[in-house]
Amino acid sequence: MLRTVITAAVGLTLAAGCAPDSEAPVRVSVLARSSNGQYVPTQVELTTIEDIVGLKGSVGDLQGGARIVIDANDPALQNATVDTLEDVLLKKTGHDVKASYISQKDPTTGQDVLWPADFHSWNMVTSYYNLERANEYFRTVANVKVASFEPTPRLYYFPEFIQAQSSKEPARDNAIFYPVLQSFLVLPFDQIQRAPLPLNAAVMAHEYSHLVFNRLAYATQSLPVSLSTWSAESPSPGANVLKSFDEGLADYHAYGATCRSPSGCDPRFLASSFDGGPFSAVTDARDLSNGNRCMSALLYNRLYGLDVGSFSGEGSEYQVGTLLATALYQAGRSSGQEAQLQRAIVSAYYDTDPSNPGIYQLTQLVLGNQSLFTLAVPASAIISHITDLELRKAVCNEFMDHLQIPRADLIGDNLCPPSTAGGTTCPNIFQ
Repeated sequence: MLRTVITAAVGLTLAAGCAPDSEAPVRVSVLARSSNGQYVPTQVELTTIEDIVGLKGSVGDLQGGARIVIDANDPALQNATVDTLEDVLLKKTGHDVKASYISQKDPTTGQDVLWPADFHSWNMVTSYYNLERANEYFRTVANVKVASFEPTPRLYYFPEFIQAQSSKEPARDNAIFYPVLQSFLVLPFDQIQRAPLPLNAAVMAHEYSHLVFNRLAYATQSLPVSLSTWSAESPSPGANVLKSFDEGLADYHAYGATCRSPSGCDPRFLASSFDGGPFSAVTDARDLSNGNRCMSALLYNRLYGLDVGSFSGEGSEYQVGTLLATALYQAGRSSGQEAQLQRAIVSAYYDTDPSNPGIYQLTQLVLGNQSLFTLAVPASAIISHITDLELRKAVCNEFMDHLQIPRADLIGDNLCPPSTAGGTTCPNIFQ
């Protein structure tokens, strides 16, 4: 479908111009969802771009032709340090991309608009635009300071990404924030044809949320100390909780970012890419509007009883993460204070106030005993950063209900008020 849209767009009668001017703002056509949910060529303004051909700017730096190999049997990887890890993984560092455009004057405004001249140019400039939109969401809605986005991340476009432990073939059909490289990876697509992931702004916002979580809740550590320390132990409850929160909050922020789009708030933001294809079930599994999801005794026991490899191997962090995102969605919608909740969540990632510590600070307090880092700990950090009492109570009720966090673990000063009773949707798994 998208190839047809792109071909039609390039086939318009356009006037060729000189080398495009990279000085922001730059008007350019991208593929974006319209108010009726269809992906169509859309004129937008890039406000952070510094090189429109090489697609470099303050929110990202696109690189093509990279080859990244993760092979546990690679002697160089076995002997790598934090300082040398990037050089070991990047078998080919790649090169600057080069997007091609055709210039046309908009008959309505008289302004020059750049139209991508080929498929990859459409794909790349839309990827950059979606990074820009995600960055704007976190700056304006979540109130993240500009310094937190530095250094500028790279986006490896269509790299060979090989995870040798699972396959010798390069991975496809994915968009990833890879913290080891502090970079995004937009992989070639194969089975996802409806709307490849880099064109799905919500998917890119999800990945951008992982970057923000890394920069704040992990203090920009490529190999987060808490995660790597706890993952070396079995079971790994603290690591499992961290990974679940990272995934669930990324889904909730992806939903939040859709509320600033022409198509509006979309709790099924994966549908435009996954529906009608081999991954259709993912849309329903991650639909935040399904308020009937509950923590099961089996999932609870996996969370606290498995090592992180087994927990992640079963995709359990996505299941717990969806429960978290659903709880937040229900609380935000019921209170009508979604933007305030989104801002409070991010403020809970990193806070040096000893009376109201952030998630990063809380991990450091229990680094030597991950069993103390239960679901209640990062949940309490979020709750304590919510200033509105009614919103706080709504979040408390949903956490107790969907995540089965014991009421006693959340009641306290600057936490859930004593009147909090929990929800009634989910059965108590402790009875």
